[in-house]
Amino acid sequence: MRFSEILGLNHIKNHLASSADAGRISHAQLFIGPEGSGTLAMALAYAQYIICENTNGENADGNESCNLKFGSYTHPDMHFAFPVANSDKIKSHAVSDHYISEWRQFLKEQPYGNLFDWYRSVGIEKKQGQIGVDEAQGIVKKLALKSYEGGFKVMLIWMADKMNIAASNKLLKLLEEPPEKTVFILIAEDEEQIIQTIKSRCQLLHFPPLSEEVIANALIEKGLQKQEAMRLAHEANGNFNKAIDLMNNDSEDLIFEKWFVQWVRSAFKAKGNKAAIHDLILWSEEVAKQGRETQKNFLNYCLSVMRQALLINYGADELAYMKIQVDNFHLEKFAPFVHENNIMNIVEELESAIYHIERNGNAKIILMDLSIKLTRLLHKAPHSANTASKS
Repeated sequence: MRFSEILGLNHIKNHLASSADAGRISHAQLFIGPEGSGTLAMALAYAQYIICENTNGENADGNESCNLKFGSYTHPDMHFAFPVANSDKIKSHAVSDHYISEWRQFLKEQPYGNLFDWYRSVGIEKKQGQIGVDEAQGIVKKLALKSYEGGFKVMLIWMADKMNIAASNKLLKLLEEPPEKTVFILIAEDEEQIIQTIKSRCQLLHFPPLSEEVIANALIEKGLQKQEAMRLAHEANGNFNKAIDLMNNDSEDLIFEKWFVQWVRSAFKAKGNKAAIHDLILWSEEVAKQGRETQKNFLNYCLSVMRQALLINYGADELAYMKIQVDNFHLEKFAPFVHENNIMNIVEELESAIYHIERNGNAKIILMDLSIKLTRLLHKAPHSANTASKS
């Protein structure tokens, strides 16, 4: 991966290249950014830049054979760790090395891909992957060896926010005092999920969402007309991975839209209608059949919809990027039901459901409980209506 292949983020490219040229390479760096912002692609380009001793801001002037090895991500001084889970292929103690061939293919095809894309590519989408203590022990052993080509060696830990406490504690000393010419690049979306002792040992670099113009230009290069490219770029909200999925009609949001519309319509009917409760039970059973990662992604999608509805309700239409038009459902008509008198409760209940699903709670019970609470909250009147009724 070369810096020139990365969308936008010129200020970050320049910072990383110039600091490497000057010999100021921090031994532990944490790249933090939202999905589709290019954190993984940038980490790959940066690793190639320092391992192959490229200079002048582009991965072209260094060791030619080294750069070629990076084309297939097989360089012996480039190491990877990423969330995995046991599967039909690996029955127990799964670690990244068990999936390394699939990982290299994933990097070639989806350098902007998200965690669910990765899980789906290796058939573990119904499980919750993690970076565990077995992985950490493997990292310690790998980095104890000398560099194969005598230069830098890099350990790239993707989705470091999925590293459990045992693995984090195992790596603390190594992060603080790594072997000579060893660089850790950690990548995360949720900074709060990384323990403070890990963060304190890393140099933090925050990535912004990509601009609509950058995403639109990339989609135009892939053959889209300008108007369609601009529409998808706006809807993607800085996430290039989502823009690609929307272009290919492969976004998981398309399924989530149907679930969400079915859910809120049943919730509206359920007040004073016992038959509609049955619809909510059926809905809960359907979603509960999905994997926990899918359930969590869906509930996060619901959080986004609620926030978008609130923006529309209070006239901030220019900040609303989401489009839902399943079965004549329009976000503009739903928006008045999300207001200052219920939004905090709605967000709290959705986040609570995500928390309990993540901790292996019974998904059917969690979703049914959430549905009943949503029924009450959506029928809650805004403050202005309460005031009017009292007067």
